[in-house]
Order: sequence, then C-alpha cells, then structure tokens
Amino acid sequence: MQMKLPRGTRDILPGEVEKWHYVERVFQSICERFQYEEIRTPIFEHTELFQRGVGDTTDIVSKEMYTFQDKKNRSLTLRPEGTASVVRAFVEHKLFGQVNQPVKLYYTGPMFRYERPQGARQRQFTQMGLEALGSNDPAIDAEIISLAMSFYKELGLQNIELVINSLGDKESRLKHKDALVAHFEPQIDEFCADCQVRLHKNPLRILDCKVDHAHPLIATAPSILEFLNEESTAYFAKVKTYLDALGIAYTVDPTLVRGLDYYNHTTFEIMSTAEGFGAKSTLCGGGRYHGLVQEFDGPETPGVGFGLGVERLFAALDVEGIELPVARELDCYVITATETAEVKAVAIVNELRLNGFSVEKDYMARKMKGQLKDADRKNARFTMILGDTELESGTCKLKNMKTGEQTEINLAAVVAGLQAAREQIEGENK
Repeated sequence: MQMKLPRGTRDILPGEVEKWHYVERVFQSICERFQYEEIRTPIFEHTELFQRGVGDTTDIVSKEMYTFQDKKNRSLTLRPEGTASVVRAFVEHKLFGQVNQPVKLYYTGPMFRYERPQGARQRQFTQMGLEALGSNDPAIDAEIISLAMSFYKELGLQNIELVINSLGDKESRLKHKDALVAHFEPQIDEFCADCQVRLHKNPLRILDCKVDHAHPLIATAPSILEFLNEESTAYFAKVKTYLDALGIAYTVDPTLVRGLDYYNHTTFEIMSTAEGFGAKSTLCGGGRYHGLVQEFDGPETPGVGFGLGVERLFAALDVEGIELPVARELDCYVITATETAEVKAVAIVNELRLNGFSVEKDYMARKMKGQLKDADRKNARFTMILGDTELESGTCKLKNMKTGEQTEINLAAVVAGLQAAREQIEGENK
C-alpha cells in the first residue's frame, strides 16, 4: 500500500526549504532589531486554553480545532494559533515579574485548523507572530505594525496595504453590542445557525461571518466608530498619529473586527493588492487585547500582537514574481583521479568541513568527467583534483571554476590554501 500525505498537509523539499530558511532568518533578524525575543511553546495544549483564550463563539473553537483525548482522558488540542500559548507561558513562568517591561516575544511554528484545504490555506500551516505584553502605550501598536510592514518590504513585496480599525474599550463595545443586537435581531432568522447563536453571545462575530458576509444588514450595521468613548477615540487617534509619523499609509475600515474574541482597541490587517492573488488577500492580522492575561489567572496586563501565515506570504511572493536570494554555493568539490587517492580525499573533505567550508566529493563511483559535471551542477566555486601524482608531490591544483585560474596549494595546508583563494574572490567582488 502506497502511503500518502494526510489531506491539508504538504512536504517541503530541498530546493524549496531554502526559501523557508531565508524567510525565517529575515523575520528573526527584524524581530531582534526591534528587541523581541524568541519563545517556543508546545504544539499541543489543554483544550480549555483555546476555549477560554480564543473564544467559544469563534469558528476556530467551534469547528476547526484538532482535539483528542490522551490515555488519561485529558482533552488536548493541536494549537490553532499562537497568542493563547504565548500568554499561557507568560503567566505560568511569571514573566510579568521581569525587570524589563514590556515583555516582547516572537514565535514561529506549525499551527493546525480543520478546514477545507485551498491554495495557500492548509490544515497544517506555519505562522509567525509576536506579542508585546505589559504596555498600554499606543506607540507599541504602531511599532508592531511597522515591524510587520518592514518584514514584507524587506522580502520585496510592493503591493501591500494596511487596514486598521478600533474596537474600543469594554464600555464602547458594550454599547456597540446593544446596537448590533437591535440591528440584527428582527431578521436574525435570515442568517446562518452560527450567527443566530452569536447574536446575544458576541454579535460582533456576525460582521465576520463567512456565510452571511453578503447579507444587506452586514453593510448597514452600526459602526463601532460611532460608539467609541472619549478614551477610545483618543487612543485610536494616537495610533494613527504614530503611523503618520512613521510614514506608514493606512485605510480605516470600520468593519474590520478580526476573528478572535480577545481583541479590543486597535485591530489591523495587511493585505496583498497584487493582481491575481485572489479575493482572500489577508497576509497578516493582529491587534490589541486586554483581559486575556487575567483570563489565564495572571495579573491585569495589556497586550498587543499579530500573526502572519508563511504559506500566504509565499503565495504573495509568487504573484509578484519575487525570487528570494537563496542560491546554494559550494566552496569546493574534491575530485579523485585514482582509487588510492580516496582515503586522502575523505580526510581533506572532512578537514575543510570542520573548518567552516562547504565541501563535497563523489560517492557514486563516477569517472573524472562525471565528477566534474557533478561539481558544475552543484555550483562549486573551486575544484581540487587528487591523484597519485598529487599524493607523491604533496601539492595539488585548486581551480577557480568561474575563471579557470589555477592555484597550487600544499596538501598539508589545504585550509589555508582554500581560505586564501576564497578571500581573493571576495576581494575582487567588492
């Protein structure tokens, strides 16, 4: 029986995985420049974590989670998103007691949601994200937006747009909730069963419904911006002021609510506007949340963060025709001309590798011509041919594969010889 991938998953093979490495390095680099530190959390957590943290009215919790019982009948869930796990770790390890505040963390890793696979949306997907916990300053909202926008720009994306909104504080949201209930209740039977349940639990979720998004009442629903109190209005104004100061263009969209229950004040999404990307163009989403730390029995602590899908990022790069600079280059390919040179070649290859060089040799018993072709396929900078003559003289020719120039090096000092040759190339390329 031939074994195949589970639906909604994929293999990332050599030739492609280098692009993932590159993207991960860029994300790590920019997070560290912004003074965010990496955190790694388990792939599965207690199910209650996501029920409490993400919200039982969300599609994620009600429909999409991969939940199972372990051998002691404990309910566990493969993580569907990153924020709840990071906040759980923040509380469990008492990071709120650290001297350095706010606590600024970033993460990357696989997430899992049971939904219909399509395009870049898979059941196992990779998410990068960050959380800043402990600050009420709207400047840090602008900071994380700037980080996300800078990340996409550094990868070369040009057709991206930032959309922002405010969900206000608790007081503002309660007034908005009452207005939404009054707006939808007379015709709620025209909506899907999920929205009918959401009406009194969390009517804001109706605005984010995938089934009823075209219903006329969605377009005419009261805007949260009409219900912002003075404090919430001032907060949103400061966020916009900081974005203006950073030179980051944005569009205010009063219907932007995001899909998780823990958001308040700032919410945002970064979209791809590239032609051919498709209707679902969101690359990154996030915002501010108050109350999530307390939900996990921690002290009152504000937070703000975002998550971005790596698969959707690659889709955007493909649509814009952006090639990432990931060509692999081999420092040296050691070629053996005789069987007696094999032992020496193995030793030289190992010595060079242990001294920081990328080195390869033939393991398929190819003739010299075949080895040279293999070196060319692997984009080797240099080749080194070892035979009986070289073993007797204790020297060999190191050939620059681009120019054809040859340099004689001592076999007893191959590290120094290859280092000098590489430095010469690098000096010429400056």
